[in-house]
Amino acid sequence: MWGLVRLLLAWLGGWGCMGRLAAPVPAWAGPRGHSSPTLLRTRRSWVWNQFFVIEEYSGPEPVLIGKSLDREEKAQYVLLAQAVDRASNRPLEPPSEFIIKVQDINDNPPVFPLGPYHATVPEMSNVGTSVIQVTAHDADDPSYGNSAKLVYTVLDGLPFFSVDPQTGVVRTAIPNMDRETQEEFLVVIQAKDMGGHMGGLSGSTTVTVTLSDVNDNPPKFPQSLYQFSVVETAGPGTLVGRLKAQDPDLGDNALTAYSILDGEGSEAFSISTDSQGQDGLLTVRKPLDFETRRSYTFRVEATNTLIDPAYLRRGPFKDVASVRVAVQDAPEPPAFTQATYHLVVPENKSPGTLVGQISASDLDSPASPIRYSILPHSDPERCFSIEPEDGTIRTAVRLDREARVWHNLTVLATELDSSAQSSRVQVAIQTLDENDNAPQLAEPYDIFVCDSAAPGQLIQVIRALDKDEAGNSSQVSLQGPVGPDANFTVRDNRDGSASLLLSSRPAPPRQAPYLIPIELWDWGQPALSSTATVTVSVCRCRPDGSMASCWPEAQLSPTGLSTGALLAIVTCMGTLLALVVLFVALRRQKQEALMVLEEEDVRENIITYDDEGGGEEDTEAFDITALQNPDGAAPAAAGPPVRRDVLPRTRAPRQPRPPGPSDVAQLLALRLREADEDPSVPPYDSVQVYGYEGRGSSCGSLSSLGSGSEAGGVPGPAEPLDDWGPLFRTLAELYGAKEPPAP
Repeated sequence: MWGLVRLLLAWLGGWGCMGRLAAPVPAWAGPRGHSSPTLLRTRRSWVWNQFFVIEEYSGPEPVLIGKSLDREEKAQYVLLAQAVDRASNRPLEPPSEFIIKVQDINDNPPVFPLGPYHATVPEMSNVGTSVIQVTAHDADDPSYGNSAKLVYTVLDGLPFFSVDPQTGVVRTAIPNMDRETQEEFLVVIQAKDMGGHMGGLSGSTTVTVTLSDVNDNPPKFPQSLYQFSVVETAGPGTLVGRLKAQDPDLGDNALTAYSILDGEGSEAFSISTDSQGQDGLLTVRKPLDFETRRSYTFRVEATNTLIDPAYLRRGPFKDVASVRVAVQDAPEPPAFTQATYHLVVPENKSPGTLVGQISASDLDSPASPIRYSILPHSDPERCFSIEPEDGTIRTAVRLDREARVWHNLTVLATELDSSAQSSRVQVAIQTLDENDNAPQLAEPYDIFVCDSAAPGQLIQVIRALDKDEAGNSSQVSLQGPVGPDANFTVRDNRDGSASLLLSSRPAPPRQAPYLIPIELWDWGQPALSSTATVTVSVCRCRPDGSMASCWPEAQLSPTGLSTGALLAIVTCMGTLLALVVLFVALRRQKQEALMVLEEEDVRENIITYDDEGGGEEDTEAFDITALQNPDGAAPAAAGPPVRRDVLPRTRAPRQPRPPGPSDVAQLLALRLREADEDPSVPPYDSVQVYGYEGRGSSCGSLSSLGSGSEAGGVPGPAEPLDDWGPLFRTLAELYGAKEPPAP
């Protein structure tokens, strides 16, 4: 440590101008125990001189610095110095601190830490519009000289843009820059230190400037006339064509609205903008008719929907083009003179009465004949007929308005020259009313009156009903019996009803009810009338007015069912019992008949089934492997073959049975194999054995087909027929006996 201090001091001494140690100031002081003055030593102090070191010094003289200094890495150094006694190496004073500052030189060029830059400015901006500010940094000392004093200039991008030399703000330099002409600019900005003077260091960056779009261009049709064609059968909403006004602007600034200027075009057609807001869609607005008008000519206007007032001087922001639409002729079905028809006919008219006439014509060829017919589903009762040639509709039956007022027909008109061209129309026929229904009571009236009722008491309001249409024919009057002997009075209310009143003389009680005749008539032309009867019973009533009894004999009859009711019940029960017995007998007879059929041998069905396929040798119609003899593949045993379709004459000795396996499945398989090998039991499926007649059978074929006479007589089977068993005994008697020799 102290060696470093000494070295430092030596280095400082070598430079000489950095600092020096001041000489001590002498003082006298007497020795201990004496009064003589003694010389005292005062503390030394450092006297510092200003000291500068040039960074990156590379001169011819050696420099006692450990390395070249870089101010940008470290601008100053802090050192500690202390004076020590060379002899004793003891510090003569506390350490002192001094600072070494590195003087700057211009050794760092300016840099743009945020570059390259991207900026956007609206097109058509005024001169001096701020675009972006760029900033460069110089690592040199800004407080010493001009090493860090920067000046900005434009290297590339003139004359469109300029830059402020001091602040680095980039601005537009010319007016009316058009995005549609050039959308993007690349500007190169340079920053130079030393105030831009010669010898200064510089750095550069790029600024990409994009012009944003403004609505400064109106829409423009590329052609002045558009021609389209549409078939006359095109319905409303059918697309006729597209119109596109070109607008070089972008986004919302290019949105265009279309409209039809002339009246005749707007009546037949409509135009709208597509979903992108660019094209105009011309569509049919109402049905067209080639025979009426064959072409339309009108003007269409295209207008920007968003207009910036700042650019109105570049307007107007719209354009106009002419449109011509030709209507093409097409085969059309017959056209009726009316969209719908409403006809009337009185009811009760005789069949053949004229109802009206339907008319249609071929628009393409008016002289072409038309045939008319009524669709069956619209007139299921066949109430009307129509003349096929002229469309005259007549009644086919008598009509009744009270049964049905309206008849809705569908009339079909078809061209005789082209049956595919047809059209339909709705014809509504209304049946007019006539006074053909006499008035009637609204309901059957069966009422009672208390025997204690006062004279003149209202018994019932009687209402009438007339099925005819409202009018004079529906105005009904009612009248009852008139005379001094009448027990009841009917008073017409003149509203289609009448009041039934008790006369001044009370009606005496009796068992039979009173039958009051009521006469009803209407005021139609001609007037119709009818007579109805109202039943009134005179009954005894309780104090609250409810009926107690209507005849005196009813109180003397015992409570319960009458004799007639009992006889009716007994008769019904007897009839039901007889029906049950008859049903059981028939069911038993049916069951006995079924039992007789069940006792018959079902195997006869197999025997009598005579479907033999393609013959004995036919092996393709069905699989005969199931019918093959199971012993065919086994080697022939000594002696006559064992028959499996008859009971053997001798029982085969039973082999000793080995101990059975423990597995149930194996045990069942073993028992099945033993049963198959046992000749004393019938085969599993006798039908297969009996049905087998193929090649290789030990019995041969039983058919006489193919047999013939040979020398020596009829050839016999391979074994005697007597060995075939009792089922073939008759066959053995016929063919087994030898024929006597010829004389």
